Amino acid sequence: MADSTVPWDDKGPLKLLTPFQKPKSPKPENAITIAVSSRVLFNMEKEQKIYEERGMEEYLHYQSEHEAEPFRPGPAFPFVKALEAVNIRLRELYPDSDEIFDVVLMTNNHAHVGLRLINTINHYNLSVERFCMTGGNSPIGYLKAYHTNLYLSADPMKVVEALGEGIAAAIMFTPENVKEVSETQLRVAFDGDAVLFSDESELVYKAHGLDKFFEHEKANENILLNHGPLKSFLEALGKLQRKFYAKGQRMDCPIRTYLVTARSAASSGTRALKTLRSWGLETDEALFLAGAPKGPMLEKIRPHIFFDDQMFHVEGAADLGTVACHVPYGVAQKIASKNPAKDKDTFSPSK
Repeated sequence: MADSTVPWDDKGPLKLLTPFQKPKSPKPENAITIAVSSRVLFNMEKEQKIYEERGMEEYLHYQSEHEAEPFRPGPAFPFVKALEAVNIRLRELYPDSDEIFDVVLMTNNHAHVGLRLINTINHYNLSVERFCMTGGNSPIGYLKAYHTNLYLSADPMKVVEALGEGIAAAIMFTPENVKEVSETQLRVAFDGDAVLFSDESELVYKAHGLDKFFEHEKANENILLNHGPLKSFLEALGKLQRKFYAKGQRMDCPIRTYLVTARSAASSGTRALKTLRSWGLETDEALFLAGAPKGPMLEKIRPHIFFDDQMFHVEGAADLGTVACHVPYGVAQKIASKNPAKDKDTFSPSK
């Protein structure tokens, strides 16, 4: 991640001070819970390399020796900062409400490595109070206990496991040069098929080609699509947006959502929009690209996060500086790794 584009990337020593009056954590059952792995919240590539090359004991020793040094921000860091900006606005309007974002740090790190994580969170003054450090075991089993609405990780296998449990999840990638994003408005972009919707239409395209796909969508434009793995997260965002609308702040809402789909509007857009409407959902903007690359459009939007089920679009977005996430769901799946954490089944201390 380029230093010039990350305003929080302070490489100086940590000031081990008690943070000033962080807001209290909401009740998990009422909050919108975002679970992030330590490896996407922070840049831990150097530490991961030590673990892989020198083993666990050297890794733990290094972490202990450097616990007063902050980790650099990872790809999820601007996203988490934007969540906190939304929370500030929500607390101003609804001071007693627990319907806000709650970030949980999920890691299979050993607990004593948590000192460096805690010190880093305090260094950046992040409002992350809930930790789950499992000492080498997979943290996936805890996601439901935390009422998780979205899980972000660099580990493909953990994301697949979470999706299998019915939890919205995605593999987060790190662009080489991250574009600056808004610090006051959370922007979230979604693909349609196999992300918000099921992959049923994509199955037709894969099996019979583009012309049959268009015919199928036209013939079924009044038949609603089934839901996909990220529909529940869009619902959660919509719930918070409506809290701002209720206070007359639709035009000044700090959450903005985008549908960015390869569908064409005239031949296959109707079914997608009717499905969203039937769910009582909407996106602030809907971009039907008719097969054109998504990267340039996302470069203009500058979302904090973009979800897609196809690596072609994820890589195209990342190449132009967008933090893109792969949703390994549906017919198009090949779990590939371009820049996420090492794609291994063995224990990794920082995923």
